[in-house]
Amino acid sequence: MPANSCEDNKPHMKQFLLSIKRWLQGLSFRTGVIVLALCVPCYILSFAQMALPISTEAKGALWVILFGMAKTFQYGGLTILGVEGYKRVKSSLKRKKNAE
Repeated sequence: MPANSCEDNKPHMKQFLLSIKRWLQGLSFRTGVIVLALCVPCYILSFAQMALPISTEAKGALWVILFGMAKTFQYGGLTILGVEGYKRVKSSLKRKKNAE
């Protein structure tokens, strides 16, 4: 019986994803904040497009694409920032809120 090709590719896929994660974590804090901020317009557009006068299928396709991009930017930005960067952004937002 032939070996399952999915089983053969698991170590390669895991190594590939780990290399992407290492590359993302090597980017700067500023880049992480920018990538994370890009998820906001994608979320807005993913729901705002529902008001367009287009077919339901097109709306569904747009929603999947835009929502997927929003999630990609969100998780990519969080990966770039890491735990310490996330804490830094969170404390910065708290300081701005307390200053008002």
